[in-house]
Amino acid sequence: MAWSYVALAAVIEIFWVVGLRYSETAIQWTGTGVAIVLSFYFIIKACEKLPSGTVYAVFTGSGAAAILLVDIFIFQADFTWVTLTFIGLIVSGVVGIKLTTDEQVDTKGGG
Repeated sequence: MAWSYVALAAVIEIFWVVGLRYSETAIQWTGTGVAIVLSFYFIIKACEKLPSGTVYAVFTGSGAAAILLVDIFIFQADFTWVTLTFIGLIVSGVVGIKLTTDEQVDTKGGG
């Protein structure tokens, strides 16, 4: 479940980063703020079961790769094969971290 929180936080990150760039009205800024709070809520939940360094690395790496792809495919940012290569390196690093990190079992009986 903790990895689901990380994935959800990274997806929400896409929306708030786009919101930071394109928000103009109070409603848009409010939505951006809500997305930031939700994203970090899920990061905090993930840190209850996974090492915080791992959570942060996966969150920032996957979020950065996803935002770059959104820029390329939705906002027509310039695309280069070098960019794609580095996105691939980020993704392979995220997968490697996930494969080598186990969720911590709650031994306190609190959940």
